[in-house]
Amino acid sequence: MQSKAKTVSDYLDELPEERMIAIDKLRKVILKNLPKGFKEEMNYGMIGYVVPHSLYNKGYHCDPKMPLPFMNIASQKNFVAVYHMGIYANPKILNWFLEEYPKHCKTKLDMGKSCLRFKKMDEIPFKLIGELASKMTPKEWIAIYETKFNK
Repeated sequence: MQSKAKTVSDYLDELPEERMIAIDKLRKVILKNLPKGFKEEMNYGMIGYVVPHSLYNKGYHCDPKMPLPFMNIASQKNFVAVYHMGIYANPKILNWFLEEYPKHCKTKLDMGKSCLRFKKMDEIPFKLIGELASKMTPKEWIAIYETKFNK
């Protein structure tokens, strides 16, 4: 479900209260922990954390006019999603997350390649997501992206 909201504030305003509270809390923990250089903006109809063109002027290979995406949060139809490209692209971060998740949650992990799905808002491991957001700098993400995706 992609939103047509132009701003993060507009995105939050269109959510039901329970989702708005969860997404806003995710947003705050990500912003608190995200390394310097990433920028928050609407990206693909979701709240995105990107490497701006000022740091990586090539942009995203699928659409160079877009900044390089790194992390997104979204309210989907049946869950809240956290998308993190570091989990997808860096086995060390993936393994760290898989080891840490059971320490923070009693529920089974619902995960795709880069997508973490949370069906119950009270089961989102906010502290763990904050730690995940801190694991990679824009420079590190660019280096991995250049090696693995932008050949």
